[in-house]
Amino acid sequence: MVTQKFMGSGQLIDRLTAQVKDRGFAMALLKKRGDMNSSGSLTPKGEARNQMTAEERAIDRAGGTGTYNAATNTVKQY
Repeated sequence: MVTQKFMGSGQLIDRLTAQVKDRGFAMALLKKRGDMNSSGSLTPKGEARNQMTAEERAIDRAGGTGTYNAATNTVKQY
């Protein structure tokens, strides 16, 4: 999986770009989600997510609990 090399913190934009295969589209998604402002810099919310690892973001998306699967970047709920 291409995104496996973007698992650490500080790689929010690179990971999303690898997932959607288009940096402009990735940045548009981040802007729509409120993680990036119109000038292209991260908002406080985006900066907080950028400091998370892929595992931490997945667990956060899942509501804070579950078992993380790095191969699929998903969390299985208990």
